[in-house]
Amino acid sequence: MTTYAADDIRSRLAPATRPDPGTPIRKSQWIEFLAHEPTQTGTHGSRTWIARAANLVLAYTEAKAGDLFERTGQPDEYAILQYSGSAPITVTASGTTETVAEEAFVVVPPGDSSVKVDADGVLIRLFSAVAGDLTAAALNAESYAEPDERAAPLIPWPDPVGGFRLRVYRLADTPITEGRFGRIFRTTNLMVNFLAEETRPRDPLKLSPHHHDDFEQISLAVKGRFQHHIRYPWGPDSTRWREDEHAEIATPSICVIPPPTVHTTQGVGDHQQLIDIFGPPRADFSAQGWVLNAADYPAPSSSEETDAD
Repeated sequence: MTTYAADDIRSRLAPATRPDPGTPIRKSQWIEFLAHEPTQTGTHGSRTWIARAANLVLAYTEAKAGDLFERTGQPDEYAILQYSGSAPITVTASGTTETVAEEAFVVVPPGDSSVKVDADGVLIRLFSAVAGDLTAAALNAESYAEPDERAAPLIPWPDPVGGFRLRVYRLADTPITEGRFGRIFRTTNLMVNFLAEETRPRDPLKLSPHHHDDFEQISLAVKGRFQHHIRYPWGPDSTRWREDEHAEIATPSICVIPPPTVHTTQGVGDHQQLIDIFGPPRADFSAQGWVLNAADYPAPSSSEETDAD
């Protein structure tokens, strides 16, 4: 059920071990943030929407200059995803302060931290589900009242080289390159792929339906319009069979794609950008040498790439 074209770089990924076919398959989730009341409102008018997946929590904020976003006693790392529509920010953690006013992947260490918004724009923060206050506040919290038996458990990868600290990976330092899929970064608990901005609709003759055996995918749409196509495999219990889904979703939004559904996403606007998110990190992407900060974040296996570029 994976049908990458021969020239798609993902066609060489190794398959994962498949779970029992009788294990129930979760329904996908589609969340257009602006269609909901914000979860939180800041002092200067920032509006934040919180949504979750099995192992991850995403906080999407229409941020206003002067607002401050703090975490006290955060139990593990979290990330900030900066794209071309993001607000410039100043991040402080573990005695270090960094100002980020460009596209970047920012890793914030455990403990106390703050993010100050320096001008209006979007702020995207990504946490693991260990942050119980955030999972409880999620718009779709009820969807995870029971765990997804098909989703890979959140088992942290090895600690970063040199210990936990504030790290900034600027995307300008790692442009899109032929032979490498997107721009992929990881931490001990998550993985993010900044896909290229597309200036035209995706060719309907060159889609890439595929499936993941054991992990969810969050497709975060930050620009344009997208149509997600999702097919649910049939298991032995026919009462659980579902129809295919082919629906358009506006931005900003997420689609939470459950394993092992067959899926592909099609940009249908004149200009769009998608960011793919996984938790825990993907071993198959890592083994291909596509992870740009692999030198800082080792994989559990000794087969990890030695040169991510």
